[in-house]
Amino acid sequence: MLIDSHTNLHGETYADELDAVMQRAASAGVGGMIAICCRLSDFADVLDIAERYENVWCTIGAHPHHAKDRPGISADEIVEIAQHPKVIGIGETGLDFHYGYSPREDQYQSLAAHIEAARRTDLPLILHMREADSEMADLLETEMGKGRFRVLLHCYTGGGDLARRATALGAYFAASGIITFKKAEDVRRVFRDDVPDDRIIIETDCPYLAPVPHRGKRNEPAFLPDVLAGVCDTLGWSWDEGAAKTTDAFFRLFSKAERPG
Repeated sequence: MLIDSHTNLHGETYADELDAVMQRAASAGVGGMIAICCRLSDFADVLDIAERYENVWCTIGAHPHHAKDRPGISADEIVEIAQHPKVIGIGETGLDFHYGYSPREDQYQSLAAHIEAARRTDLPLILHMREADSEMADLLETEMGKGRFRVLLHCYTGGGDLARRATALGAYFAASGIITFKKAEDVRRVFRDDVPDDRIIIETDCPYLAPVPHRGKRNEPAFLPDVLAGVCDTLGWSWDEGAAKTTDAFFRLFSKAERPG
């Protein structure tokens, strides 16, 4: 059984064929997945998907691109929503200094609320980062000093320094289809050299980042085995070893999720 730790299933992309997408995922050996909330205003739609399908969980959070929509979001609001039994993570949140869709101060303010919510709920904090390695490492070290919380570095493409500093704080790392890309040797090197092999989980980040051999297509959870194949090739794991390691790591991190029998 494989678990897709990051899917973007709500909205128009899959609206007309979500049942078929789920059936293809099950046929590919995907036994569960997380529907990620990237905008606070989308939570109702994300939760609807999680409630509709037994093997789908969800999160509550705001991507840094959308931090400007509700920069004043409070930890109290997030914590209250996170009490729902289907909500197993906080995020996606983080820092993205590449596009600048939200001002940096709004990103930091939103992220601080998410961190406090993760600390209070003991749910994993799902972090997005782009061009913010040193800032994220500094922030995590500072915040951990105020009280520990669980961390997942989603779709990890950061450098070795952040990986090592986050590892020291207990962080987990998610590999996406990027690990299969021909030009992603830097990503593969970090996973080989700087990431503990018992803290690696997998994701599609669908509908984005379709893995080889599906590049150029719309991504979906049924392609998760190709992500795992890339991880196994990178780390020298057998398929069964990779499936067991990544699934076990998922349920250690997302301990609120009940493991399917």
